[in-house]
Amino acid sequence: MFKPHDEHFCGPPMTLQTPTMAGSAARSAFARVERLKQALGKAPDLAQDIGTRRWYRRLAAFAALTAFTLAFWPDFSHLQAAPAARLDRAAQEEFRSQAVMPLGYDRARGRRVAAGKQLRLVSAVPERPRVELAGVVAEDDSLDRLLVRFGASMDDSIRAAALVNDEVPADRLSPGTRVAVTLGARPGPGRARPLERLDLRARFDLALAITRRAGTLVVTRNAIPVDIAPMRVRGTVGQSLYRSARAAGAPAPAIQQYLQALDVHLSLENDIRPGDTFDLVFAHKRAATGETEPGDLLYAGLDRGDEPVAELLRWGRDSNFYAADALDQPSLVQTGPGLLAPVNGRITSLFGQRSHPILGYTRMHAGVDFGAPWGAPIIAAADGTVSYAGYRGGHGNYVRLEHGGGLGTGYGHMSRLTVAAGERVRAGELIGFVGSTGLSTGPHLHYEVYQGGRTVDPLGLRFAVVQRQVDPQQLGAFRAKLAQLKALRAGGTFAGAHSAVQRIALR
Repeated sequence: MFKPHDEHFCGPPMTLQTPTMAGSAARSAFARVERLKQALGKAPDLAQDIGTRRWYRRLAAFAALTAFTLAFWPDFSHLQAAPAARLDRAAQEEFRSQAVMPLGYDRARGRRVAAGKQLRLVSAVPERPRVELAGVVAEDDSLDRLLVRFGASMDDSIRAAALVNDEVPADRLSPGTRVAVTLGARPGPGRARPLERLDLRARFDLALAITRRAGTLVVTRNAIPVDIAPMRVRGTVGQSLYRSARAAGAPAPAIQQYLQALDVHLSLENDIRPGDTFDLVFAHKRAATGETEPGDLLYAGLDRGDEPVAELLRWGRDSNFYAADALDQPSLVQTGPGLLAPVNGRITSLFGQRSHPILGYTRMHAGVDFGAPWGAPIIAAADGTVSYAGYRGGHGNYVRLEHGGGLGTGYGHMSRLTVAAGERVRAGELIGFVGSTGLSTGPHLHYEVYQGGRTVDPLGLRFAVVQRQVDPQQLGAFRAKLAQLKALRAGGTFAGAHSAVQRIALR
């Protein structure tokens, strides 16, 4: 066993300390550290311990720091700039050549071009005998104003615009139409140039050339052959039907027609869901010059799984969209006295007091409700004049007809109107489509009858007898065309497309 100071002990001598001594040393060291931290991290406060020795030391330190700071205060006296160097003329021209120069300076060498002995003043500057210009008809602009800005004479500009207007009305000349203009020599100093030639693409299938012959402007029509073929685009509806169709490659005009067609027969807010399949076929035009352009929408479809939600085909001379089941509905023919049934549907609510399904309290129901699918056609119950057509509070889209003798009818909650105030309609004529606008819980027609300005029970009057008139040949042709378009491969066309589209457009 070794002792602390044994000669065989290799380490330093050990000093034994008691726990009390070790704790006192630690507390003393901690206190010194804290005082040092306060001295370094805390600025002296001259508002404390005023008059004490410590306060005077702080004051002296503050005065020394202030004096040290003021010793480095900058001098604000004026500085004498260096005298400007006197440059000779060549140096001045060199500096000027490196600045922003007017057009009168020589750009190539950067030197000023001054008048020399060879300069000779002339009375007139020779002009080009012919000027060729190109431009675009802008929005809210006209062809004659564009020609005048080009420098053509006013008479020639008005004459050329009139010749174009005879072929294509001015309101049909789309903004962005490109024109190529050739102007001749001026007849005199300061006079406008005569118009020699004007070329423009008036329509996708028509180009016009206006030339001067024997001093008179004449127009020449150049028909452009256009091949029309149906093109089909299918895809899945995402959060936005429009964006999904655009991402699938459908052109914007075709999508707008597609949405308008569906809006008549469906509710765009409630009947279209993410995951549905949109299906549209439109006429794809290709000119012989190489340009392409989307034409009219031919088919608008919407599928949910394997079940079709809507199958609409453009049909008839009015170019409206019809479904096969709607085309199969009979034509309305009045065979007896009374009013025609305004819509093909079943009665869902009678005339009289009832609890309102939305407002929640009992009030007078001044009409009869006909339950019908969204977009079902609504007809005039009798000959009359449209006294109101528009949005009307809880009735939504509303039409009021006056039939004479104090008799009137009203049609509410329509999705779309096809008549305007002041029009004369006949019994059975289309005036709108079933919808759910205004205070409505679903698609239906609210039908009212007025006698002497007061609403009466429509069922108290007699409705006309309806005969079924279905043209089997027309229905067969409709179904055949619908099947032909649905058989088209997405992104492709079928043979004989040109003639097929022409038959649809002319039917």
